[in-house]
Amino acid sequence: MNELFWPLWLSIRVSLVATAIVAVTGSAVAYLLARRRFPGKDILETLFILPMVLPPTVLGFILLTLFSKNGPLGRWFYELFGVEFVFNWLGAVVASSVVAFPLMYQNAVAAFSGVDKKLELAARTLGKSPWTVFWTVTLPLAWPTLLAGIVLSFARALGEFGATLMLAGYIPGKTDTLTLAIYFAVANGENDRALIYTLIVFAFGMTVMYWFLAFSRRRVLRYRLGDGAGAPGARARPF
Repeated sequence: MNELFWPLWLSIRVSLVATAIVAVTGSAVAYLLARRRFPGKDILETLFILPMVLPPTVLGFILLTLFSKNGPLGRWFYELFGVEFVFNWLGAVVASSVVAFPLMYQNAVAAFSGVDKKLELAARTLGKSPWTVFWTVTLPLAWPTLLAGIVLSFARALGEFGATLMLAGYIPGKTDTLTLAIYFAVANGENDRALIYTLIVFAFGMTVMYWFLAFSRRRVLRYRLGDGAGAPGARARPF
């Protein structure tokens, strides 16, 4: 692959894998916790969203400690699967997943909390199993907000820098994501290359945020008109 486009391809691959991971884990955890109260829940949720406020160097050092070859998680993955995260693109996936998880989790909590329990209860009274209720009632109603979380998570994963640099490092042709490529292009005086990468990230960020704001306005308008989940006049999908 052309050296110029390798960071773009790697960033997309890393972001897609990281987004898939947080979409599944974030939605699952949010579904389990959205409607439950138990001792220690606030502490647990604080840990889930903590990566949003931790300095990148702190988060990167924590990940490096956990996922290095001698770290508890890194050693486990290496002994069982022969997988290394340090100086590997998989390290970029881990870093991107961790920083994107809070966005997915918060959107998923809002999505599942906003589903009208009466609709789920109605499906249960018709003899549907909890699994069937989830796929035919809960998920379709929660999907629009989940989709917003997925898109934002992808954008956040694409822009990850600090933790990725500490865990995956910068190896041209192996771990040089777009954000790392921009930094080192500037450091090496390759401003034209840095400008190209910057314009790509900027254009993508503008597109994502424009879509997200337009999507949010449409959701608010639909809710006010009585067509949103849980709003008066809302209709459940067929079971």
